[in-house]
Amino acid sequence: MRVHEAGALHAEGYGGPPLYLPYPRDVMQLLPMLWSSSVSRDDEGRLTVGGVDVVTLAQRHGTAAYVLDEDDFRARARAFRDGFGSAFERLGGADVYYAGKAFLCTAVARWVMEEGLALDVCTGGELAVARRVGFPPERLAFHGNNKSEDELRTALEHGVGKIVLDSFHEIDRVVALATELGVRAAVMIRVTVGVEAHTHEFIATGHEDQKFGFSLAGGAAFEAARRLLEHPDAVELRGLHSHIGSQIFDTGGFEASVRRLVGLQARIQDELGVALPELGLGGGYGIAYTSQHTPLPADVLADAMADIVEREVKVLHDGDTARAPRVSVEPGRAIAGPSTFTLYEVGTVKRVELGDGHARTYVSVDGGMSDNARPALYEADYSCTLAGRHSTAEPVLARVVGRHCESGDVVVLDEYLPADLAPGDLIAVPGTGAYCRSLSSQYNHTPRPPVVAVRGGESRVIVRRETIDDLLALDVADA
Repeated sequence: MRVHEAGALHAEGYGGPPLYLPYPRDVMQLLPMLWSSSVSRDDEGRLTVGGVDVVTLAQRHGTAAYVLDEDDFRARARAFRDGFGSAFERLGGADVYYAGKAFLCTAVARWVMEEGLALDVCTGGELAVARRVGFPPERLAFHGNNKSEDELRTALEHGVGKIVLDSFHEIDRVVALATELGVRAAVMIRVTVGVEAHTHEFIATGHEDQKFGFSLAGGAAFEAARRLLEHPDAVELRGLHSHIGSQIFDTGGFEASVRRLVGLQARIQDELGVALPELGLGGGYGIAYTSQHTPLPADVLADAMADIVEREVKVLHDGDTARAPRVSVEPGRAIAGPSTFTLYEVGTVKRVELGDGHARTYVSVDGGMSDNARPALYEADYSCTLAGRHSTAEPVLARVVGRHCESGDVVVLDEYLPADLAPGDLIAVPGTGAYCRSLSSQYNHTPRPPVVAVRGGESRVIVRRETIDDLLALDVADA
């Protein structure tokens, strides 16, 4: 961030574009890496997705709206399923769990089930979605650092395939509940491996000083295994799990994580006499929000991860890959994120003079931090484009902002848009399929947008738009 002792307005380069954003030769050009596979422009310059143009979508469903390319979502799910299945075939095999926290509704849970993936849930609400569509319980994993007793009871009664344990208190709860219910809980231990992922501190989860998991360095992870193995009738310890962070673009952090996890598995076998058959490596694979991001394809990621696991297993087990554990991974953002864009209508366009020859164009849309909290939460960058028509106007550097009463209500910090942009125009922001709806709010009593799935020239609502009546429904009028 540029700084100056007299304030940001005096900093060198203030008001200019970021380094990754060059002046465009064609302001209407789409970067394929940012969009779902079916997005293009028609002869009138209108954005189309799944064979439907955005003007039609806006007329049918209104704005703001999340627009989800169903075929793209399914294709990304299959790419991870097939890529990891193939890469780990020579080892112990692999399971791909879609991380429901990225975005989950009954339609998405059904797609994940139909495409042969497993599902990672982390609350009773997410588990309820899975149950509603009849998701096979053996293909569910239940995460979370503070699962309630009711949530754990429901998971055990439902026969959830794996519960990922996060604390000694949770071990006690699961042992007690499994004993009471007369079931044997399949569990994994979440291990804090001490790996610093190269990402924002709020989404880095592998370092020691944070809320998730049992510390490896402090010995808590080994002690957790020892305690669980004291209760063989109540729990079956399946393996170890870690998650080092989100929006990660290389596999270096996973290399260190795998080395430490495999080492702990070997210690558990040597000292406690139990071989653990599974290893959870988490997810966090990044996507492109702007041209500065370079995500790896699913098959490339899978091959790199398999090479890491094979190498570390060989080192610890004298070249014996027959002792390789079955691996699980949890892509969420990488499947859901690029499959969706948010469609907004422009309400105002304002040129703000900043002094010293600087000015900024502010474009206000009919959404904002209530439907995309990520820029406000951790300075996430986004791109956008004029979506409803063609323009030959010169590009101007703009900031797209929301309608909420916060100066930090920014949707896109910096983007070139046509100088003739006007109220009523449509703008599309790509890469909003992950965490945007999941993190959405009703701030300023703003109803949340719908999720509209598009496929084969047809659109349908899979999560309806909230209404004012919805907002008022929870109020106790006579309280």
